[in-house]
Amino acid sequence: MFDTLSDRLAETFKNLRGKGRLSEADIDATAREIRIALLEADVALPVVRAFIAAVKERARGAEVSRALNPSQQVIKIVNEELIKVLGGETRRLRFAKQPPTVIMLAGLQGAGKTTLAGKLGQWLKKQGHSPLLVACDLQRPNAVNQLSVVAERAGVAVYAPEPGNGVGDPVKVARDSITHAKDKVHDIVIVDTAGRLGIDEELMRQAADIRDAVSPDEILFVVDAMIGQDAVNTAEAFRDGVGFDGVVLSKLDGDARGGAALSVAHVTGRQIMFASNGEKLDDFDAFHPDRMASRILGMGDVLTLIEKAEETFSRQEAEKMASKLASSKGGKDFTLDDFLAQMEQVRKMGSISKLLGMLPGMAQVKDQINNLDERDVDRTAAIIKSMTPGERQDPNVINGSRRARIARGSGVEVGAVKNLVERFFEARKMMSRMAQGGGMPGMPGVPGMGGGPGRQKKKQKQAKGKQRSGNPMKRKQQEQEAAARRASVGQGNAFGLPDGQDENFELPDEFKKFTR
Repeated sequence: MFDTLSDRLAETFKNLRGKGRLSEADIDATAREIRIALLEADVALPVVRAFIAAVKERARGAEVSRALNPSQQVIKIVNEELIKVLGGETRRLRFAKQPPTVIMLAGLQGAGKTTLAGKLGQWLKKQGHSPLLVACDLQRPNAVNQLSVVAERAGVAVYAPEPGNGVGDPVKVARDSITHAKDKVHDIVIVDTAGRLGIDEELMRQAADIRDAVSPDEILFVVDAMIGQDAVNTAEAFRDGVGFDGVVLSKLDGDARGGAALSVAHVTGRQIMFASNGEKLDDFDAFHPDRMASRILGMGDVLTLIEKAEETFSRQEAEKMASKLASSKGGKDFTLDDFLAQMEQVRKMGSISKLLGMLPGMAQVKDQINNLDERDVDRTAAIIKSMTPGERQDPNVINGSRRARIARGSGVEVGAVKNLVERFFEARKMMSRMAQGGGMPGMPGVPGMGGGPGRQKKKQKQAKGKQRSGNPMKRKQQEQEAAARRASVGQGNAFGLPDGQDENFELPDEFKKFTR
């Protein structure tokens, strides 16, 4: 969603590099480019004005003028101000002292409240809670049925006593759900309310009645990040009419300009708490302003990547794989079965392109990442699963006839099987080298980055001695000079002085104290 903004900001900062000092004209030109980038990204005008004023004021201050690298200092200022616009520190859920904690979802129809209720329920369940989804959207056709399906997929309970489709009292359902949650020992209640196509009096009255009936600990306003500046207007109307404590951004995986997402927190004074960036239930995360600012500026999001890895990978399995790669057998214990298990673990973390996009510097190869074929991973898995257990343990036994059989079983060309086995051997060799402390191959001379001791010894051997000339006359002269040097060394003593001279030799005064 923020690709266009990221590209414009990257181009702006590129013009600052290499400048030892920034003039007033440089700062004004940079501020102008950032202003245009933000406006093109559909950021609200009041937010843009406040942001640019803060950046210009700090850029003219001592922190930039005295910096060794002014351009990096400006990027740092933009990053910090962007974090402020996005809400500053990460906002956590407030839990009730006496359960259940009641969370009410509000927003317009089509914003994604029902799906988000399931995502939030699954996210809380992973943290050890027992959430209950409550169907209070009794007007939209099949809204109750949709919530029941989403709850089943998320593995959480649902309370839906009314069929919906215009039948039932949503305020009574919300009130009764609290008693039901206490009876069934659910510590969190998530109330899914009805929306409208636009702000109207009936919507506000019903939302306010449900709020008064359940006294929620958190009211989360769900906003579609793709609807532009109208998201800000709707958020202000809900804040004044019903009130809310935090914002949830849905559809962040869309290709809209996304400036509304940057504006909501600043305009309403309520922080963004969660972000939904896909259709799957796992495509849901707590919103971290610093990490989002880092992504927008093309610096990646390593912390979120690490958190996803920790959720997916087992520590015991990781240690087991590391010990196989670091073994004295050069990683030969690491088999295609292990490779397949690792690959399936990575797939559980989500889309490969999204994971690569979290790495720093990947914004430069954004087009290649977006064009990745996720099905390549499935094809690789199919090839490995078409092998016998013996072939997975020792791929060296795979000959021509075996390759043809594996290719038929996995529905690929024979060349694809051969390429996979070759890539596996290369990857295993590289991972084993890194696990043993050799670092990355092909980078000798850099501490911790490998090259390997064997290669260094070879270079030392080549550098030993002086090459002999191919010219007979010159070679004879070289041999005579070498013989003369050897004779002079043989006549000297251990200090390299001719015999007899060391008798009259005296140490300098500053060294005599060490001989006393």
